[in-house]
Amino acid sequence: MEEPAITIKLTRDEATILSDWLERLQMTDLSNTVDDPAAWAPIHRIAGQLDKMLPALFFPDYDVRLEEARRRLRPLDDDSQD
Repeated sequence: MEEPAITIKLTRDEATILSDWLERLQMTDLSNTVDDPAAWAPIHRIAGQLDKMLPALFFPDYDVRLEEARRRLRPLDDDSQD
């Protein structure tokens, strides 16, 4: 019997930040962070879905868009880290 799918809704900014974080996570020595091989399946699936849903990842100004998304999502009292 197939399990029902779970839907998670994110704003475009949230999805952009999560996609960037997952990309950086996958490029590191993940054995220190992801110690359960079963965790790889959902990590790759989420990253792949985000890549499909975010065409801006491939735009020349992606770095600017990413920084704008970070700025919008940071708590107001976190302005000192800019």
